[in-house]
Amino acid sequence: MLIEATAYASRWRDVAPSAKALFAAAGIVASWLAQSPAALATLAAILMLTALLAARVPLRSYLAVALPPLGFLLLSCLTMLVGPDENGRWHWTAAMLPTIQHTALRSLAMLAALLGLILTTPLPHLLALLRRLHTPELLLDLMVLCYRMLFVLRQAWDESVTAQASRLGYRSWKHAWRSTGLLAGQMAVQVWQRAAALQSAADARAYQGTLRFLPAAYPQAPRQQAIAALAGCIMFAIAAGDRL
Repeated sequence: MLIEATAYASRWRDVAPSAKALFAAAGIVASWLAQSPAALATLAAILMLTALLAARVPLRSYLAVALPPLGFLLLSCLTMLVGPDENGRWHWTAAMLPTIQHTALRSLAMLAALLGLILTTPLPHLLALLRRLHTPELLLDLMVLCYRMLFVLRQAWDESVTAQASRLGYRSWKHAWRSTGLLAGQMAVQVWQRAAALQSAADARAYQGTLRFLPAAYPQAPRQQAIAALAGCIMFAIAAGDRL
């Protein structure tokens, strides 16, 4: 929900999704081609600053979305520091530090490219772009249903917590644990019932297996795509100059 709220509030909300996807794809490919830590760090900085300064994504929202994958990346890097010696005993080793540095910077640059896309592009715009790219309709419908069910789950959770709190279900740690357990046990039933109601509403509107949205117009799409292509060429030049 934070991702979608940030995307709708982004300065680049009305920029053509094709231009933003082109820029993100160029950043990912350039990050894959680059080799030196300096080039990877430069690409990561370009992609982050573009989202924070050009698209005006709030720093707090950016960090909140980035922290889970960054935590996974940190844990992965720490496990790479552990290895066996000639006797088979596991211990901390610095032999993998160059590999860890390269992997971490490359992953950071690619993560920055993806965050720049998802934090500036609402899901309906992404779906329209994927439909233009001939993505299977079944996959698109599954994306929409999963997206909608997140909101259904959040609404059911909030309503249940409010009902329990009004009955003093959280007045102590003991009651809080009991209320949380009851809530977890009832969530599956509530979400199932609400999902069935959504399906009935879709059937009542002659749902035939494909979800459609009103198309958005982007009159400046050619210009925006040209700017994205130019920015992508700059990142490619950084990666190519690093390899030569």
